[in-house]
Amino acid sequence: MAETFEDLRVWQTARALTNAVYEHTKTGAFSQDVGLRDQIQRAAVSIMSNVAEGFESRTRSQFIHYLGQAKASAGEVRCQLYVAKDQGYIDQDTFEELSDDAEKITRQLYRLIEHLENSSSQVSDIDKEYLAPPE
Repeated sequence: MAETFEDLRVWQTARALTNAVYEHTKTGAFSQDVGLRDQIQRAAVSIMSNVAEGFESRTRSQFIHYLGQAKASAGEVRCQLYVAKDQGYIDQDTFEELSDDAEKITRQLYRLIEHLENSSSQVSDIDKEYLAPPE
């Protein structure tokens, strides 16, 4: 049973991606490109925030809506990673690492949305497979 949004595996993954995005955008040429830096940071934060906001809404339909918004933000992060790589702000390894993380989030969100759409359970009754492992 998910008691808080922090219990969700996808939120934990999004938090890790957000931290990685901030780490890679705070130095070098990437930090000087204020527009791209701010946009990719906002998109990463948006993933976490939409998962949290949807969970806290406590209705399946709103949760699904916010998870869709989070999925769109994950796509935005992936797109902006291409710009960062093309501009030489990140190397290929960093691009692949962050892009893989964003893809993982997309898959997690897709599966959670699918689960919620095909289930009549309450938001807090999410299956264990969608929960983060205990710390």
